[in-house]
Amino acid sequence: MRVCALVFALATIVADMQGQVTKQPFGKTPDGTPVDIYTLKSGEIEARIITYGGIVQSLKVPDKNGKSADVVLGFDSLDGYTSGPKPNPAFFGAIIGRYANRIGGGQFTLEGKTYHTPQNDGKNTLHNGPKGFDKAVWKAKQIPHGVELTHVSPGGDAGFPGTLTAVVRYTLLGKELKIDYSATTDKDTVLNLTNHSYFNLAGEGNGDILQNQVKINASRYTPVDDNLIPTGELATVTGTPFDFR
Repeated sequence: MRVCALVFALATIVADMQGQVTKQPFGKTPDGTPVDIYTLKSGEIEARIITYGGIVQSLKVPDKNGKSADVVLGFDSLDGYTSGPKPNPAFFGAIIGRYANRIGGGQFTLEGKTYHTPQNDGKNTLHNGPKGFDKAVWKAKQIPHGVELTHVSPGGDAGFPGTLTAVVRYTLLGKELKIDYSATTDKDTVLNLTNHSYFNLAGEGNGDILQNQVKINASRYTPVDDNLIPTGELATVTGTPFDFR
């Protein structure tokens, strides 16, 4: 009887863990590819992730008075992310890859060979060009407290060498939403993954963020030139607007 009770208790715990993550259809891309939305819950906190672009569609958290608000910017429907001549130009909530930020002149040299990438920001490449990881429909599987997304970028994709498999895990445990990135490749390459969420701690649609407080434990930053290309210098943040310590 005690064994049965223990087994039942363990089953209840596992069911509760898995019950914090649910999946629903979220629509289809213009080419007909189905997109799902995963809802992660932990207490009063709720995060919603869609398989298109691995986008953080919403993040609801309570304020000090217990009032819940969505603190990231996003669209209510898939059409908001996929419609128009340049879909989601602000990259709301998306996974950016293979290479986030800018590549000067749309080219880089690796091991003596020069590779050319799409120029979509003047002469530069921004966020992998017009079709990066933010436009891909990622394969997803539910994991305890979260969802694991996988995308395979073939060799030569956007000009980058090597077939690359990227894995991004979103987990919501306690009061922490965590994003873990990993990748493997069959050839030396470059990689710079990030998430492009916009935050307003007053809640989406509640004005500007001038009253928000941010802390970043960084002592240095990367200055950029007139085209927003890093100069290669690592400058101190002391006495600059970039000091958020």
